[in-house]
Amino acid sequence: MNKVEKAIKEIRISELRALQQEESTEMIIEGYATVFETETDLGYYKEIISRDAFNNCNMKDCVLKYNHNDNCFILARTRNKSLELTIDNKGLKIRAKLIDTQNNKDIYKMIQAGLLDKMSIAFSVKKQEWDYENDLRRITEIEQLFDVSVVDVPAYETTEVYARSKEKFEKEKENYQNLKLEKRKLKLTLSL
Repeated sequence: MNKVEKAIKEIRISELRALQQEESTEMIIEGYATVFETETDLGYYKEIISRDAFNNCNMKDCVLKYNHNDNCFILARTRNKSLELTIDNKGLKIRAKLIDTQNNKDIYKMIQAGLLDKMSIAFSVKKQEWDYENDLRRITEIEQLFDVSVVDVPAYETTEVYARSKEKFEKEKENYQNLKLEKRKLKLTLSL
């Protein structure tokens, strides 16, 4: 089922690390905000982000945040080039140079200590494919990347907050199964 849906902001988790800077006071962090072709269990369905999902994605003014929180200061931004986003074979890689603020120092130290080691993305989906037989969603095109975030608690524990509603998914799956059953009946009737 390929159809363009309303822009819904969704969030996913991945890995992060602080780079050790020899004789430097720069605070640089790197990580993968998402990893391609990796199945993630979101509770009532599984999801895969396609290798080509970011090909036409709007990432012009993406920000680096802490826990996707709009009430915290921005850590870095693509617009001023303090945040770099790179698509490679593994996934969406980030590299950020944090400016010298107390907030950034604290977050950088927590990353170095391993207290913060996960990343997440907030995005809207342009195209997706559903396999209702296996409860699998494949995201094939991401419309916009709103932010990449350093996170302390993975979003996957509360997927319903970030994903489509479970009720909508179950209704679409039921409709899919009913349509499939009707096609089988029609095919059987035509073959008689």
